[in-house]
Amino acid sequence: MSDKSNDAKKKRFPLGIICAVGGVVALAIVAIAIVYSEGDPVSIALYGLGGYMVCVLAVGIAELVRGTVSGKVMSEVRSSVFGNISLDFIQKLYMPVVICDEKGKIVWYNTALSSRFRSRTMVFGKYIDNICDATIERILKDDDEDGTEVSFSSEIDAGSSGECFRAKGYKVTSHGKTYYMAIFADYTETRALAKRLEDEDTIVAYAMIDNLDELMQYVQELYDTAASDVETILRKHMEAVGGIVREYANNKFICVFAAKYLEKFEEDKFSVLDEVREIYVGETSMPVTISIGIAKISGTLYEKERVTQSALDLALQRGGDQVVVKSADGVDFYGGKTKAVQKRTKVRSRVIAGEFMSLLKKSSNVIVMGHRFADFDAFASCLAVARLATFCGVKVNIVADKNDRNLASCFARLEEYPEYGALFTDKIEAQDLIRSDTLAVVVDVNNLAFCEAPDIVSNVSNLVIIDHHRKTGEYKVRPSIVYIEPSASSASELLSEFLEQTLPAGTLPKVEADMLFAGLLLDTKRFTHNTGTRTFSSAMYLRGEGASPTDAENLFKTGIKEFLSEAKFESNVVIYKSVIAIALNDAETNSPLMRVSAAKAADRLLSVEGVQAAFALCRIDDTVHISARSQGTINVQLILEKMGGGGHFDSAGAQVKNSSTSNALTTLRAAIDEYLAENL
Repeated sequence: MSDKSNDAKKKRFPLGIICAVGGVVALAIVAIAIVYSEGDPVSIALYGLGGYMVCVLAVGIAELVRGTVSGKVMSEVRSSVFGNISLDFIQKLYMPVVICDEKGKIVWYNTALSSRFRSRTMVFGKYIDNICDATIERILKDDDEDGTEVSFSSEIDAGSSGECFRAKGYKVTSHGKTYYMAIFADYTETRALAKRLEDEDTIVAYAMIDNLDELMQYVQELYDTAASDVETILRKHMEAVGGIVREYANNKFICVFAAKYLEKFEEDKFSVLDEVREIYVGETSMPVTISIGIAKISGTLYEKERVTQSALDLALQRGGDQVVVKSADGVDFYGGKTKAVQKRTKVRSRVIAGEFMSLLKKSSNVIVMGHRFADFDAFASCLAVARLATFCGVKVNIVADKNDRNLASCFARLEEYPEYGALFTDKIEAQDLIRSDTLAVVVDVNNLAFCEAPDIVSNVSNLVIIDHHRKTGEYKVRPSIVYIEPSASSASELLSEFLEQTLPAGTLPKVEADMLFAGLLLDTKRFTHNTGTRTFSSAMYLRGEGASPTDAENLFKTGIKEFLSEAKFESNVVIYKSVIAIALNDAETNSPLMRVSAAKAADRLLSVEGVQAAFALCRIDDTVHISARSQGTINVQLILEKMGGGGHFDSAGAQVKNSSTSNALTTLRAAIDEYLAENL
């Protein structure tokens, strides 16, 4: 007989004894009742009932004992069966499983894991991060529902090449000791499918010829030829990657191609820009250029189209001749090697002016500001906006720093006119002026972090931006109007056009005309740089309103201290890469006025023979200010954009916070080297 049968008999033996004893006691009670009852039926019944109760009790005890023994047996059986099944299941599971102690040392692993190694003994004594690129702490703490992405070490894993796993961690307690279990799910095929879907995703790009209208104004018969040449170049690049190109409007094209080829275009810096730039029309010396907007996002075609259009708008607002790629991670810029071509017509200016005046009339009050450390261009543009608001009968205030030494001559001129006394306010007082329908107008800057009062801009619901610098990024909240014209010489030029189209002739005060004229003089270097027909048209309008070149020039006069501070830059100049001048002022006690001196020093350095671009650096408190100027062959804006700055092709600036002058100089040289490697 088997051992199991013997164990069963041993467990049933106590139950039989209990039942037998109970039955004997019950019969004894009944026999006594018959002998001593003398036939009394009541006594017999009572004694019989007592015997019955003893029998029932015996049976109950027997059942209790049997249940206890049986429960223990079932518990043991269950523990044995399920324990064996669980262990066998994990051991034969197709997914690799590892159990390690609290320190991450491997104490057990299943067959699926051991089969991956060249030798099954290679795992013993190792920690989990020795066999894969993740610690047990990282696996346990990862909140991703799919687990931590890991790969096995190629040194010990025979099949690790190109494979990827997702690891999930679990905490297990046994006999008072803590262990950690990691289960690895093969993610290789899933990742490959995801990559394939990503590569085959559709990229939509918009391309637009920037300056064909200007080039074709007097050569209409060559218009179609130039447009056809551009389309041929676009088609060549699209056919090379299996894409398509279609002209959907005059000078505008739509391109569609697979996402995997976008990286190829980015690697060669979108050489299509260079090829288009080789197209010339007739006897003109100006090349044809295009702007391209691309959306590198997931989503519907409608969403991609909206982002693509936004990217194209950004490329145009930055001056054209470039590609803007918008992705979930940010915005990338390519190209921008030529200066923006000034539009000859004022159609857009007239449309924007009408929208701006309509917005002014709907507002209860207007708050105007320029950039921090304002110059004549920003200050005069603020006055122009204030004049337009006053014309509409709307209360207006200008946020400005009255203690700015650079604006001392401007405030001195305005003191002669009482009407300007209550016009200016500081950034703290301006907070109390904000209403639900307040309009904020920012001029001469499009990076809102650099405006005079960013807190005010972020707290108003209506915002207008008017600027001539290249746009550097997108806005968290979409402004009501964004008028950015990089081809314009200055913000004063743009606002002068607004005034000319809005105010009756002869109503602009002379003092404001003088300051707007000074803004033109400043940003065009006395009409020698970055000028166009519209620049001189604005100057002619201001002259007609009473502006005096002599009075405007008087605003530029400086004292002997300012003159000497400018000379400090000239005593510390080096020529870098043969064509770039870098001036440095690393004094510890520089005043905020030194910024203006740096800009003037960079301007003067361009007069040195052979210098194509100039940079002037000065440290004020914990910030290094950089002013850059160019003769037009080197794009200083692209260089300073690498340092968080921006501006124009030939005039830009940047601020490096919490940095020494030497560190900022090292960063600047690296940015120059990178630019020259990319563009020359």
